[in-house]
Amino acid sequence: MDTTALTRPVIRLKPKGPAQLVRFGAPWVFTDNLVMDRRSRALAPGTLVELQDDQRNPLALCGFNPNSKIGIRVLGRDMDAEINQAWFAEKLSRALALRDDLFDAPFYRLIHAEGDGLPGVIIDRFGDVAVIQPNAAWADLLLAELAAALAEVTGVAHIYANTSGRARKLEGLEGESRWLLGRHDKPVPVPMNGATYLADITGGQKTGLFYDQRPNHAFAARLARGRNVLDVFSHVGGFGLAALAGGAKSVLAVDASAGALALAEGGAAASGHAETFGTRRGDAFEIMTSLAEEGASYGLVVCDPPAFAPAKPALEAGLRAYERVARLGAGLVAPGGYLVLCSCSHAADLAKFRAACLRGLGKAGRSGRILHEGAAGPDHPVHPHLAESSYLKAIFLALE
Repeated sequence: MDTTALTRPVIRLKPKGPAQLVRFGAPWVFTDNLVMDRRSRALAPGTLVELQDDQRNPLALCGFNPNSKIGIRVLGRDMDAEINQAWFAEKLSRALALRDDLFDAPFYRLIHAEGDGLPGVIIDRFGDVAVIQPNAAWADLLLAELAAALAEVTGVAHIYANTSGRARKLEGLEGESRWLLGRHDKPVPVPMNGATYLADITGGQKTGLFYDQRPNHAFAARLARGRNVLDVFSHVGGFGLAALAGGAKSVLAVDASAGALALAEGGAAASGHAETFGTRRGDAFEIMTSLAEEGASYGLVVCDPPAFAPAKPALEAGLRAYERVARLGAGLVAPGGYLVLCSCSHAADLAKFRAACLRGLGKAGRSGRILHEGAAGPDHPVHPHLAESSYLKAIFLALE
């Protein structure tokens, strides 16, 4: 693909399309707002185009995908920009400068898609290892240039391209995950909130570790001091390992994945808490029900499930699932204990998620107060014109 040519195909908005929103900074345009004639539909996914309003006024330089619901992803206002290694290096340098201000060690999300000016691109850094998720067609085509810029700017020795996941399928993208630079086959130790986590780069979920919950792990760790903790949907031990580092008496981690629990156990051992960390593998709903039948109770219960409502069609079913999680979790909290309920669902905003949680609390016959409502950490910057970039929600409750 020739990214140096300054004469690019033109895609126009329909009359009454969101031209003003794009001028104000909106990073997306949905395909149903575009003039999709035969010429437009014939363009290859990922083609760099000039977006114009219906009066032929230039709006932005964009990546275009005629096969996606999101037809336009805005890359910038400079129509003559060359989208090459140097362009990526400038974006990465800005992102790196922000992370250097925020963190003392190179373990963080380096690129959070639209929030860092690279729509559809996720990059997580684990020391000298980085994982790229090129979840948009334009970035997939320019992956070599992106990886070269990443190595140039950060000095990482290993770069892995993770090409799995729902977002790429929605873009119509294929391709096998692979190493682009170096190779690191062992889990990577990641220091966070006083604990050591193990990130499985090639075999774990997404990039291998979820950095977004870091501030919520820290808040929960303060509530865990001196208490027994139940960490449900624990993945590689996110809340549980932080709780032990914060002084919890014990942690029971529940997850359906044997691989994730093995990594959690490895993290507990690396953190010096192997003896106070236990696991239970299986369906979280069934295990919580069994624990209640056994008469178990905990000073802190954390439920951090996968996205039950990743899109609007799944919203009602997802909210019912969150309500059920809250009901079962609340029933396992000792009097005077704490309950933490989380959602990473784009379709369920905070108000809907909170309402579902409070319904579950009521159905469990419990009452309490909301202490805090958390979001993702600052290495997941929110794009001001994109509600979807503010996806993570955590509600901290003190129960009676």
